[in-house]
Amino acid sequence: MTSETKGSPVLQYVAAVTGTLAIVTDGMHYGWSSPSVPQLKNNSTCTLCIDESQGSTLAVMPLIGAVAGSLTAATIVDYLGRKRTILATAMPFFLAWIMVAFANSILVLYIARFVAGVADGFTFTVVPMYIGEIADAKVRGLLGSSCSVMWIAGFLIINVIGSYLSIKTTALASSVVPAALFVTFLWMPESPYYLLMRDKPEAARRALERLKSTTKVDDDLNRIKGAIQAEQKTKNGRFLDLFTVKSNRKAVFIIGGLRGFQQLAGTTAIAFYTHEIFGAAGDHISAHYAVMIYYSVQLVLTIVSSGIVDRAGRRPLLLISMAGSALALFVEGTYFYILNETSIDTSSFSIVAVIGLIAFVTIFSLGMQSIPICMLGELFPINVKAFALCLADVYFSVMATAASKYLQITKVEYGLHVSFYGFFVCSILGLIFIYFFVPETKGKTLEDIQKKLKGEVEECNGNVVDEEKVSLKA
Repeated sequence: MTSETKGSPVLQYVAAVTGTLAIVTDGMHYGWSSPSVPQLKNNSTCTLCIDESQGSTLAVMPLIGAVAGSLTAATIVDYLGRKRTILATAMPFFLAWIMVAFANSILVLYIARFVAGVADGFTFTVVPMYIGEIADAKVRGLLGSSCSVMWIAGFLIINVIGSYLSIKTTALASSVVPAALFVTFLWMPESPYYLLMRDKPEAARRALERLKSTTKVDDDLNRIKGAIQAEQKTKNGRFLDLFTVKSNRKAVFIIGGLRGFQQLAGTTAIAFYTHEIFGAAGDHISAHYAVMIYYSVQLVLTIVSSGIVDRAGRRPLLLISMAGSALALFVEGTYFYILNETSIDTSSFSIVAVIGLIAFVTIFSLGMQSIPICMLGELFPINVKAFALCLADVYFSVMATAASKYLQITKVEYGLHVSFYGFFVCSILGLIFIYFFVPETKGKTLEDIQKKLKGEVEECNGNVVDEEKVSLKA
């Protein structure tokens, strides 16, 4: 194992919290459609009213913008830096909220949602990268998982204030978050990995000393410098290296499976339509209150997952999460099948739909919600990390859009039972994928993870050998 300097990680926590304010406002933009689209559909004045198709487009527009944002971020994050790129997201997020507040046509709303999506592309390319590079191995799982915690917090906040305030007031109140991001994150240090990659060793030393609250950082500097030099010696860092280098291909395959099955289980698609799904379930509980309970539970359990991921490990939480999610989705699909396709009166047990969906978000949040994003910052070497996170965000946008459109089409054409049964099948496939292909990264430095992906292990005398040969000798 590669040694790592011990010190206080307090500033690492502060940097993660302030940096993930970008993810809070991102979650608020994504969650905006849940309370706001029903208002626009039921707008009696019709100064700005929309139909089902326009509502669906508004919901997924950030995913389209995220593709453009991710591609742009990949080309600048290694030049502009992690810190300045995160700061740069504040402006489009703020602008998007102002546009929503004063929109007088559906076109303005489309543009605002697209602009927010562009900022999302930057955010989910750079924030997991920054956290993965500043965090000690012992807290990297916790801090990396904070991305999901803050994203869900954004969904909860927007659903609470959006349920009680007008669309304009909600947007103006929400614009405070990107402003707070800029003011607070401005004082955080740059990633030491980035500074060494740009040949700024003294700046990297100062950043490490601040992040670890100690001046004894020589071992860390040498470790990071050695890793960067090794990567630069073998490859200059091209997009194609994600597919031509065996260890990178493994990482792409793992992340592709995790993020793909995460979305095909329906988490983002359901988030776009929570109000409507709970409304369709019956009158046992108000849709507004059910949505608040849904996101509150999701937030609490994602926090729990973040707190235990460095002790329990990634794989056990992923397996438990995916298996439990599949069961909850099957129950949900069965309820809506009985509701839509039989003559059985469901009014006496409509609460099952609420419990089933809350059970889904509870167990899903234990692993599948946060760990795939955490592992984004762990599995790729520094020379291709920007390209990898760009690809991951574009892929996420495509998969989330496909899942959302699937939900929107099937709920209208066939009924919600078809939607949930489809998510159930994908969850079973995801469980199989995790069991056979996802490695454990708990407690490993970024350099150790790369050695694992390359099939290398370290002997006691420090000589690097091939893992497959070791297993054969054993």
